[in-house]
Formats: sequence, C-alpha cells, structure tokens
Amino acid sequence: MEVTNLNDIAAFASVVKHGSYTMAAKQLGLTRSAIGKSVVRLEQRLQVRLLNRTTRSLSLTDDGRMLYETCVTILEELEAVESALAQRSGTPQGQLRISLPVALGRLHVMPVIATFLKKWETVTIDASLSDRVVDLIDERFDLAVRIGIPKDDSRLLTRTVAHQQMITCAAPEYLLRHGQPLSPKDLQAFRCLHFVAEGRVLPWNFRYADTKVSLVNEGALHLDNAEAIKVAVMAGLGIAKLPSYIVAEELRNGSLQTVLAEFSEEPEPIRVVYPSKRHISPKIRFFIDELVSHWQPAPWAFV
Repeated sequence: MEVTNLNDIAAFASVVKHGSYTMAAKQLGLTRSAIGKSVVRLEQRLQVRLLNRTTRSLSLTDDGRMLYETCVTILEELEAVESALAQRSGTPQGQLRISLPVALGRLHVMPVIATFLKKWETVTIDASLSDRVVDLIDERFDLAVRIGIPKDDSRLLTRTVAHQQMITCAAPEYLLRHGQPLSPKDLQAFRCLHFVAEGRVLPWNFRYADTKVSLVNEGALHLDNAEAIKVAVMAGLGIAKLPSYIVAEELRNGSLQTVLAEFSEEPEPIRVVYPSKRHISPKIRFFIDELVSHWQPAPWAFV
C-alpha cells in the first residue's frame, strides 16, 4: 500500500470522527482543501461514494460506514505497533502487580524482586503471596507465577521459566527408627504429613510400572502450609511429599533424605502467566527475563 493511500485513509477517518473537514484539517495539520482531495481520491480509487455531503452536515453512506470501521481498526493497529516498537527501546516503569505461590514466592521470587527493583528504580511492585489461583483479568494482575499445567484460557499467555519435582522425604532419624518404605503401598504403615488445600487432603502421586498411582492415608498431621510441613518432617514426625524448591537445600546437606525416589513423578513446569494483550509491556517483559536469568539453572535443580 502506498503512503498516499494511508494518508487518504487517515484523512477520511478524521473527517468522520470529527464530523467536519475543517476540524479534520486542524487535527492533522493540513488544509481543508487537502482533506477534501484525500476523500475524493479515496472515493475515486474505490469507485464508491463514502460521504453524503450537504452545506450543513456530513453523513456516512453504507459503504462509507463499512470502510470507516475497517479504517479505525487499521489505524489502531498501526498505533499499537508504533507504541510497542517505542517501548522495546524504553525502560520498564510504573506499578507491576504480581500473584505468587506462598513458599515459592518467599523463597525464590523475592530475591528476584529485590534485584529487579535495584536495577529499575522506575518500577514499583505490588506482590500478593497466596496459594489461591487468582483471576488475573478481573483482579487486574499483570502476571502470576504458577506451578503445574495451567487450565486453557484464551485470555492468558504462559511461559515456562523452570521446572520442579515433588520429593518424598523424611528425616534420617525417623528412617532409622521406622525403616524405609519399599513401594508406595508401604506408606500405609508409616506416619505421613499431608498438605491440605480448601479443606481437602491432597493425594500423593507416584509413577508405578508406567502408570500413575494416587494415594491418600489419614496421616499424622495435616497442614495448609508447605514450609510448616518441612518443619514437621525435619523434626522427625513422619514422611512428607514436598516441592523440590522447598527441600533442595536440606536434601543437599543431609538433614532430609529422599524416599521412594524410583517412584517419583515427572517434573512439572513453573510458568509465568500474563494477560494476552497484543504487545507485552517492558515492565512485564523485563521481569520475566529477570526470572529466567536467576532460574537458569533453578536453585533447586535437581536434587
């Protein structure tokens, strides 16, 4: 498309928007005559009449209305692309609202936030730490960090930034006193420490003979906070199943030991989720890049 064609489209759209050749000319910094010639040129090229003209008013023909709706879309697209290109060379700024899982957020996202804020003083961050899955659109969050496969939602985009694995573990002194389970079914004879979400005990999943096995027993202790479960398992109260990002250091230093490792599930993704706007803002893009930089490799990989 020639530049002249775009200029004619812009002139026509401005005439319709302002309802006047004179106002359109003032808005675009052109003469009234130039605006009139652009509209005539557009009508001649399309071979249709776009405007009904009288000495007092202008109104759209049916063809004009169809073209105007398309023109508005085209001009908005061009404006959005221009804005996005300008932003790519810009710096992140403004408030960034983030939703984070409690333990992952406290242990591994807060250090990233600290680095990010030192690097970009033009950004402020409003972080909500909760294991509740928020609605990013309705609650006006810029992004969320979520664990596992997300539900399909056409309003959202996702990017995998790391992986984690659920680890069945216990304190060495507990295993010395009670022995080790040899298969998942043996757990019924051991004290288990379970995570509770929304009043429901979450099952423990294992891979057994190429199939997935889910187990739940009554357990010795139910808690709704994973870090509290870590405290309990380190105190020798039983066996727990916890994310690798919570127990990696304890497994490295030997204060916890892995149990039933050969039956472990596949690693699951940790993803950044954000609204599927046409162009991602610098503050979101730069923060995701900071996460990737800190988590490659992830601090908890793979014990």
